[in-house]
Amino acid sequence: MSRRRVACLGLLAVLLVCDGQRVVDARDDAARARKAVFGTAEVAASLARANRELAPPEVERIASAIVRYSRKYQIDPVLVTAVLLVESSARPWARSPKGAIGLMQIMPHVIVPSALAGNLATIESNIEGGCFLLADNIRRLGEEDGISAYFWGSDIRGLAYLTRVRAAREAVLRQAES
Repeated sequence: MSRRRVACLGLLAVLLVCDGQRVVDARDDAARARKAVFGTAEVAASLARANRELAPPEVERIASAIVRYSRKYQIDPVLVTAVLLVESSARPWARSPKGAIGLMQIMPHVIVPSALAGNLATIESNIEGGCFLLADNIRRLGEEDGISAYFWGSDIRGLAYLTRVRAAREAVLRQAES
């Protein structure tokens, strides 16, 4: 192969990589912009649509807790909202047959070692516990496995939960944009 051809192929490869990087950067910028504008009002609108039984003060309390603890644990509030919707359909009173409690469906034995204050049945403590667990999972395992581990624990056995959370996340974003 001639030097000229090799040089052209090398330049083409660099351009493709750079163009691909610009696409990734543009997607990252768009995601950051959506997160920046996704505040209490947007969370509240998603919650109110998901659970019409919630009174406006409950919706506001849940939305405020999602935004506050998402910031505290440096996690996307859209993701927290999606997990909450998948876990409990925005029902603070939800209890699973296996013993998971509240909006974020926290298993009491999982959260005890973290020494978070409060009763897991309260809105704020439940959301803080969920944000703590989700953020820790993502920090340790990366986003996909971290989300899956929120449901499965250390023995991830499929993608169904991750798929449901992703679908809920996209629905929340679409609702916020409309």
